[in-house]
Amino acid sequence: MLSLPPSVQIFVAREPVDFRRGFDGLAATVRALGEEPLSGHLYVFRNRRGDRAKILFWDRTGFCLWYKRLERGVFHFPAGETECLEVEAADLMLVLEGIDLSGARRHRRFRLATG
Repeated sequence: MLSLPPSVQIFVAREPVDFRRGFDGLAATVRALGEEPLSGHLYVFRNRRGDRAKILFWDRTGFCLWYKRLERGVFHFPAGETECLEVEAADLMLVLEGIDLSGARRHRRFRLATG
């Protein structure tokens, strides 16, 4: 399980990427999506079959890459209209555990208005 501070944002790329890409290739993909890979946020990618996920993040000293392969089944990432979708940490944990969020319903909670 990943333990994340509340200031970290999580972005999921909607389109699959070539999983031969390493740190530099994924960082270039993050830049192509209009984000900054050195921000400290998490960037989640999946392969074409959907059975593998990579998470790229910068920890102030270098890039880290977290990689998960499912032995059976596929990941069900949330749908969205943009190329890069921001998700909550709890949603990411559920997806990595194999839960399909398409039928899940989020109850209204208090959220501090920013800006």
